[in-house]
Amino acid sequence: MILEMVRANGAVSLRELARVVQTSEVTVRRDVRALEAEGLLDRRHGGAVLPGGFTRESGFPQKSHLATAEKTAIADLAASLVEEGEAIVVGAGTTTQELARRLARVPGLTVVTNSLLVAQALAHANRVEVVMTGGTLRGSNYALVGSGAEQSLQGLRVSKAFLSGSGLTAERGLSTSNMLSASVDRALVQAAAEVVVLADHTKLGTDTMFQTVPTDLITRLVTDEPPAHDDRAATELQALADQGVQIAVAGATGNPGGEQVPAARRAPLPGPRRGQLPTGALRTASVLGEQPAAPERGRVADLRRR
Repeated sequence: MILEMVRANGAVSLRELARVVQTSEVTVRRDVRALEAEGLLDRRHGGAVLPGGFTRESGFPQKSHLATAEKTAIADLAASLVEEGEAIVVGAGTTTQELARRLARVPGLTVVTNSLLVAQALAHANRVEVVMTGGTLRGSNYALVGSGAEQSLQGLRVSKAFLSGSGLTAERGLSTSNMLSASVDRALVQAAAEVVVLADHTKLGTDTMFQTVPTDLITRLVTDEPPAHDDRAATELQALADQGVQIAVAGATGNPGGEQVPAARRAPLPGPRRGQLPTGALRTASVLGEQPAAPERGRVADLRRR
């Protein structure tokens, strides 16, 4: 069962494997270790992947059933970063689709997207304007890609870009397995004053073929709390924080703000990076002719070494 799930999805977290096979993570970890010894899969940061390092991209049906609880928590926290009246871009992905469902409640919002799923989630939202890129439909993730999508983003300026991907490392930043998707994501990044990456803990430390956002362009990472045994994910988070990425951990219990940072690593937010606009400085697209300043709502925890 474990091997079949990994083959079908490319990468699966231990938490998800334990849920599907209805056993403990300890048991799953032991079975994964045995399969790795036979060369049938690789263990990777709290999960299992196909051998070879650079995992293939899973289709939407497979992705939509992976780490669903983590994606929900991440989307809840990410939505709190969006202010009324902002203009933002939202990339394709199952996590960004969850975010879009929550953005439907933000009045006066303008959302630019290349994702049919994001647009569908916002189609009936009152006082939310949806602007879609052009391009060619990529059926595996219901996204518009190609030169048409990239050209439609030229000259656009918004406050924030919300992106997901296949992997995230401190060394290369966000990456994906598809060249066309990576190219459009890079165009989305160029349109935004800030870049917010949404990635659950299973993507931390995973490196895939095409870089979309280098680490120095990532303003903030919204992720879930790694399992207690996943020291490698925690190390990756620390490395990202050391490079100036603000880390927000979603879905933690006992914290009304929905964020949790290990006590030994709690620290105040750093100021904006050199050459970067302060958070909330742009609330609408410059093409709309409005740039009022607004304070950011909510606190985002910054993981930094003491």
